[in-house]
Amino acid sequence: MKNEQSRSSHSRLQRRLLTVALCTCLGAMSTPTLAQSSNATLRGKAPPGAQITATNTATGATRKISANADGSYALVGLTPGTYRVEAAGGAAQTVTLAVATSVNLNLAGGAAAAPAGELGKVTVTGTLVERKTSEVGKNISLKQINTVPQLTRNFLEFADTVPGMQFTTDASGHSDIRGGAQQTSAVNVYIDGVGQKSYLFGGVSGQQQSAGNPFPQLAIGEYKVVSSNYKAEFDQVGSAAIIAQTKSGGNQFHGEVFGRYTSSNWRDRSTAEEAPGKDKLKTHQNEYGFALGGPIIKDKMHFFVSYEGKRFVLPADPVAVPSNFSSYAQYLPQRVQDQFGPVSRPFKEDLYFGKIDWSVGDNDKLEFSAKIRKEDSRDSVGGLTTARAAKNNANRENRYDLRWEHYGDSYLNEARFTYEDVLFNPTAYSFGGQSVYTAKQNENDVLIFDDATSGLAIQRKGQKGPAFQDDLTFNRIDWHGSHVIKVGFKYKQVDLTQSENSTANPSFYYMVNNGSVAGVPTGTSTIPYEVKFNRPFVGGTPSVTTKDKQYGFYIQDDWDVTDRLQLNLGVRWDYEKVPSYTNFVTPPEVVAALNGPDTTTGAPAGQTYRQSLAKGGINIDDYIGNGHNRKPSKGNWAPRLGFSYDITGDERLVLFGGAGRSYDRNLYDYMGLEQVKSALSSYTVKFIEAGACTTPTLGTCANWNPSYLSGGSAGLAGLVQPGTRNGEIDLMNNKLKTPYSDQYSLGLRAKLGEWNTSATVSKIISKDGFVFTLGNRYPNGAFFGTPSWGGIAQPWEHSPPGFGALILGDNGIETRTAQFMLSAEKPYTKSSGWGVTVAYTYSHASGNRGGDEHYSFDAATIGDYPFIPLKAVPVHRLVATAIYDLPWGLTASGKLTLSTPPPQNEVADGWAGSGGLPIPTAFDGKGAYGVKELDLSLSKDIKLYKGLTMQIRGDLINAFNWANRSQYDWDGWVNGQPNNLRLRQYGNQYTPPRTLFMSMRVFF
Repeated sequence: MKNEQSRSSHSRLQRRLLTVALCTCLGAMSTPTLAQSSNATLRGKAPPGAQITATNTATGATRKISANADGSYALVGLTPGTYRVEAAGGAAQTVTLAVATSVNLNLAGGAAAAPAGELGKVTVTGTLVERKTSEVGKNISLKQINTVPQLTRNFLEFADTVPGMQFTTDASGHSDIRGGAQQTSAVNVYIDGVGQKSYLFGGVSGQQQSAGNPFPQLAIGEYKVVSSNYKAEFDQVGSAAIIAQTKSGGNQFHGEVFGRYTSSNWRDRSTAEEAPGKDKLKTHQNEYGFALGGPIIKDKMHFFVSYEGKRFVLPADPVAVPSNFSSYAQYLPQRVQDQFGPVSRPFKEDLYFGKIDWSVGDNDKLEFSAKIRKEDSRDSVGGLTTARAAKNNANRENRYDLRWEHYGDSYLNEARFTYEDVLFNPTAYSFGGQSVYTAKQNENDVLIFDDATSGLAIQRKGQKGPAFQDDLTFNRIDWHGSHVIKVGFKYKQVDLTQSENSTANPSFYYMVNNGSVAGVPTGTSTIPYEVKFNRPFVGGTPSVTTKDKQYGFYIQDDWDVTDRLQLNLGVRWDYEKVPSYTNFVTPPEVVAALNGPDTTTGAPAGQTYRQSLAKGGINIDDYIGNGHNRKPSKGNWAPRLGFSYDITGDERLVLFGGAGRSYDRNLYDYMGLEQVKSALSSYTVKFIEAGACTTPTLGTCANWNPSYLSGGSAGLAGLVQPGTRNGEIDLMNNKLKTPYSDQYSLGLRAKLGEWNTSATVSKIISKDGFVFTLGNRYPNGAFFGTPSWGGIAQPWEHSPPGFGALILGDNGIETRTAQFMLSAEKPYTKSSGWGVTVAYTYSHASGNRGGDEHYSFDAATIGDYPFIPLKAVPVHRLVATAIYDLPWGLTASGKLTLSTPPPQNEVADGWAGSGGLPIPTAFDGKGAYGVKELDLSLSKDIKLYKGLTMQIRGDLINAFNWANRSQYDWDGWVNGQPNNLRLRQYGNQYTPPRTLFMSMRVFF
């Protein structure tokens, strides 16, 4: 009786402590981005009051806890790995815990009741599989990372073995990961609990225009992909959350060294290189690295370090004029035509990672880690851009993480301090004038960019600053079942920089004529018809840095209502203040132009530009900032609700489902343009000798002088009136919202013998995606009009007086994705010698703007865009992998990818049924399977000495050299559909040509 009273008193004390903790968190109301746990939770039943001990077999770290009065227990915050677990007086079990999982292990009655039939012996070794969870996702094991064939050494490549996920690599080596049909920027990756989000571009930081990896693969132990319905601790994510755990040192020294190589001699020709008269590009890829981990103090302190380097020469998209202007190609200058065809780009990356962990006493643990990334490459080459017009990209990233964990019998507290410094800094490969060749004198019909990159490509964008987070987990809450309750708050302050040094490299436009018209000879004009260049306005600097502040709070309850039913109930709140947006004051010159008379052609006398906009449905006051009329959103409450029900009582058949909301963010790469563009004056001056104008007029029309080609933007300053302002006007809506997604799912998991299977129906609706639209309007308010040359045209020439185009930033992109996902896995075990995974996804995706598009100039507003099938995802996609141990130390593995062609999204030319207006449309690809790829790998382990092994491995990518062409040509439009649609024979590919990679690895 006394014992029961004591436990009752203890329980009341716990509830009071929890109340105090919750009030403290609510009062602090701190951040949204940092640490989401990659640790595991072990729950189950044991003899009431028994002490449960879990010992990490690699590090010797020990955790102890007492079972509750009803026998329930929860060990939280366990580092993924192998543990020896026992209840006092009972037999021990050795089990492996995967990253970011919550699993059951029953220890009641001494001899354990093993879940799901996996642990039928008293003392066993096995991986506990998470089945009682409402999340939609799957774990990627270290065995898969080390064995399955791979094109890149980017650990995220294996995420596409999870239904609903896609990992793609384009012809330039740039890689992207996408969940569903949402933008790639909506993904977030958490490494050791630290979010790697890019606040400039979204997605994983450092991956902008990169062929590199976000993290050394040697340092990744395993990871989990959650495609939807994640718990409340996950933030700044709109599609998939990827949770990775890095390797740690143990009580024994372990290490490895590897090298990997391929070259143009080890691959087939790409489809671009098959064009007549084209040679195979000389390309190569060198990759190498090492890892080492071990003890500093046995059972107490350990270290782990790794390095990976890349030295590539990669192919890019072939240089070619657009297919609808192919007849112009022969009339370009010969020196430009010589640039056509395959083109390559060099790439260099160095990745470093180190970690030290220290168990300070029985209840405390300190961990410090650091990542350093240095990357240089040549980019923006191929397609319409020649090698001379490329740019050089520099990616720099430093991240530091200090974490303290304190364990109590009924709680775990995790405090974390982090610092990050990320920089993306592209510069010009060639400085000087850019040559832009266009079809006739139409600057929008670009044939080729040559000689130098545009000044707009010279940028400096970064994020830098500290963050603090604290997470408190209570694991002994009994009320109508057992609860594991986690609460957390975060604060982050990061300097965001958006800079465009676009005063360099003016762009000269040359007319190309494919037939003599009105006395204009066939060929390319030797004199440009216009030049575009930029100058700072009144000493302004096209750069802005703002101190972004982020706050967040969440509470998550994983409630075992009964032995069969678990509820996952959570809610989070996020708040972000971006001073450069909230405090922005629209420059008075811009306000004066908007309120002044509309001086464009056809405007009635006395009508202001504001009135022209109003006739088109635009209230310009919605976009003019006065420093006080913009407020950060405080209503970003995101509930996360889920359940799982063990139908059979032994986790062999589990019904699960969930519904929740998740907020992402508006990217600063867009938001910063409001200030950057206001500091630049953009000028377009036409030249009389090319017939583009007739009367010299300062700022618009001038006589040609060859010296303009070598003087840069400074040499062109005399063509404009000093102090004039003619820049593009970018204005943000004063009530910008935060993009979010609503996620719903219902599924069934089943264990069939050695196989783990699942079937899931998922629905994701994303809203309030950011979009730029053209604000210009004709004087009558119309967005479409009839120019002098006929046809239908947007009002590009009807800009605010004295300025360039008016670009408006709003929310409004929406996608709707329904998916049916099937997954089956027979995990690899050493005893069986084989493993298989199968992932099938059926997708029905639609939206008013797909892929990663955010400029939408084909309609007046984003609301005018129709919902059409999106090219972001194919309708059917199947990914299967297999691992098989052969005799003599050989291991074979393979990966098969099959998918249907994704819908093609284009803007159809006007036709009678559309009133002559261009209409965004979608059509199915013809003549192609989509993606059909089989990758194979074979490795041989050779024992060199005691514990020292050498592995020789070959990876054959796209073993059957399936072309997988991805580009189409057609001859105009018929009723909104492409006429004579056909695959481009020498165009791009979804996959690389057949390529052999050879690697060697020595490990101990």
